[in-house]
Amino acid sequence: MAVPVVDPDRYDEQLDDKRVHLTEQFARFSPPPLEVYPSPASHYRQRCEFRVWHEGEDLFYAMFENDREIPGKKRVIRLDTYPVASRQINDLMPRLLEAVRDNTVLRRKLFQAEFLTTLSGDALITLIYHRQLDDEWEVEARKLQTRLGAMIIGRARKQRRVLERDHVWERLRVDGREFHYQQVENSFTQPNAAICQSMLSWARDVTQGSEARDLVEFYCGNGNFTVALAENFRRVLATEISRTSVASAKINLAANGIDNAYVARMSAEEFAAALRGDKGGRRVAEMALDDYDFCTVLVDPPRAGLDKASCDQLRGYDRIVYISCNPETLAENLAHLGRTHAVTRFALFDQFPWTPHCECGVVLDKRRP
Repeated sequence: MAVPVVDPDRYDEQLDDKRVHLTEQFARFSPPPLEVYPSPASHYRQRCEFRVWHEGEDLFYAMFENDREIPGKKRVIRLDTYPVASRQINDLMPRLLEAVRDNTVLRRKLFQAEFLTTLSGDALITLIYHRQLDDEWEVEARKLQTRLGAMIIGRARKQRRVLERDHVWERLRVDGREFHYQQVENSFTQPNAAICQSMLSWARDVTQGSEARDLVEFYCGNGNFTVALAENFRRVLATEISRTSVASAKINLAANGIDNAYVARMSAEEFAAALRGDKGGRRVAEMALDDYDFCTVLVDPPRAGLDKASCDQLRGYDRIVYISCNPETLAENLAHLGRTHAVTRFALFDQFPWTPHCECGVVLDKRRP
């Protein structure tokens, strides 16, 4: 993938290109006018990872892109700054290299650096090595942590050394409310915090008026939507397969004082089977499915989208809120879901400016006889 070329003066142009493309791509579903949510034109990513390139005595960050002249070959792109990344990451990048360059303990076989920052100012840096990390490394890493004012984690094969904590705390402002999220190192979080705020505001808007009934959520991650939507429903039942994300989601519900949501660790396929009555066991019994009256389902699947069985499951709900990071698989799923539901809201969230990628939000309401 090419390194994005950031030109803030042309931001509106690239966003309009996406608007036109999506409008044409989804015209066959007769959606309402596309709602467009712009990103900051630069410094929008709160997490980034870079290779650390050793070249003689020099040390620099690198990314790779395909060589246009030699098929299959990658070109090393040196990065001294990265306007895609948050300003905090750009501040930390040179300071980290300066501290590591002449420190043989921290530099030796350093392979990659990963940055995780927040709008609220937290920062965590993961240093990844092609060697095992010992106590000498930890002594120097603790000095580095103090020097940078950022938490440090060291990783190597089958090894993880956490010096302070393995997460940051984000505070997102949505509709005049402030939501608190624990974001754990090496687990999925929305990379563009400004757009995440827009997505949460939009999702809250499209689910208003459902306080007497319940929400079921697939692929809930760390509870990103669960936390923000809970007050719109009587109860929320959410599922996620990642053990780390489930633990984080429960922490986030508690941190925001939410007591009407339950998060279960279960794959989307298992959960769908439980909802159909085809799966039992302790975990299913703990969910007490008979106590719910679901009117809305929210899905935020991976790029592969939903399989036919999952789409069939969704068609049983009055309202479907579908968050998609891949318009191609979204269109495939809408062709199936459109047999019973009509698209009533359609949104573009510019999660990844300067790339072809689009994040979409779609609301589908059941067609009435």
